[in-house]
Amino acid sequence: MQSAISSPLYSVSKLNREIRALLERGFTNIQLTGEISNFIAAASGHWYFSLKDDKAQVKAAMWRGNNRYARFRPDNGAQVLVTARVSVYEPRGEYQLIVEHIEPAGEGLLKQQFEALKMRLAAEGLFSASHKRPMPAQIHRVGIVTSATGAAIKDILTVLKRRAPQLEVVIYPCLVQGVEAPSQIAQKIALANARNEVDVLIVGRGGGSLEDLWSFNEEVVARAIFASQLPIISAVGHEIDTTISDYVADLRAPTPSAAAELVCPDQHQLLTRLNSLTQALVHAWKVHLNQKQAQLTSQIHQLQLLHPERQLQQQQQRLDECLARLQRAAVGVIARHAKQLDNLSFRLHKQAPNLKLIQFQHQHNALSERLERAIGQHLDAHNKRLALLSAQLNSVSPLQVLARGYSITKQDEIVIKNVSEIDQSKPLVTDLVDGQIISHIASISTKS
Repeated sequence: MQSAISSPLYSVSKLNREIRALLERGFTNIQLTGEISNFIAAASGHWYFSLKDDKAQVKAAMWRGNNRYARFRPDNGAQVLVTARVSVYEPRGEYQLIVEHIEPAGEGLLKQQFEALKMRLAAEGLFSASHKRPMPAQIHRVGIVTSATGAAIKDILTVLKRRAPQLEVVIYPCLVQGVEAPSQIAQKIALANARNEVDVLIVGRGGGSLEDLWSFNEEVVARAIFASQLPIISAVGHEIDTTISDYVADLRAPTPSAAAELVCPDQHQLLTRLNSLTQALVHAWKVHLNQKQAQLTSQIHQLQLLHPERQLQQQQQRLDECLARLQRAAVGVIARHAKQLDNLSFRLHKQAPNLKLIQFQHQHNALSERLERAIGQHLDAHNKRLALLSAQLNSVSPLQVLARGYSITKQDEIVIKNVSEIDQSKPLVTDLVDGQIISHIASISTKS
């Protein structure tokens, strides 16, 4: 009895209040996963729901100030990961979780991350068709970025060996699953571009769960594919699987085997092209032979023209002609010089050459000076007169009148001054500054 009296006396509200304080001090910022049930979005904006697993459940509340930052709206049955503190709803004495952050758990979280990255990369233009590189018309060497021991490489090699055994294959082995897989895939894509030894690159792996294929949803892989100068075919999983790599790649194949078929040349097209090339080669060879035959015929003709015997004959004929001309020229020159010599000898005997030469030189100099002055004066006078006449002529030139916007109308080369001078049956010719206008008269009106 004494013990009961010494124990503190609690009211129900006080007990709930102290339990709430105790729980909130002991369980702050905890994380837990569970399934959403009994979800209610109240008119106030708050969310109320239960979080359960296969053995128990707990009530939870997420206030409006926190849930407005949530990246998704939870539904019943959704697996979630929450960050919360433990509290007590005092009026009913029920403990509950006060959720401060919520996000999808497991595959739901991956899908959320997938959609977020997809939207961001699409906004940056990584999926734009304008950045897609076309597949090369002729493929001789194929690069493959995948696991060296997986099913994908076996399927690709089997298809290539069956459909196009002539194709060369370069394998860039890497992990396709796990923490290190994304960086290895990106490194192998960069390595293939640096080597530049293949015509097209297949990047992919076989099927699996969303977690198994997640390496091909990583941003580092998407940006490596976008930066590649080599055309890339994405071949990840099965036909129903879609990854970020499929959106960024230049071409998407539903399976690795389908990717191998895409790089295999069509046998019918190859045969058609081979026949076309063969015909073109035969035609080109015939044209080449005809050209060479024509060149040979021309060269034989030129060789005949340039034969030494013919050249000697022509040179001998030219030599004979030159000798004859030289003889005639020599005789003429000798005769002229002999005659000049006789004349000079006669004149020399008649006059004293030195005195005459001096006199003639003085006269020549004087006359030259007078002639130069006279010519200069005469040219100056004529130039001035010519300039004056040109100015006068230009001032009265019809072309100057025309240049000011006037025109001259003629009929039969006669300038028309009055309407009465016009013969309506004949055309009029109007001279402008830069051409003529020929008019036919429809009617004539006169000023009243």
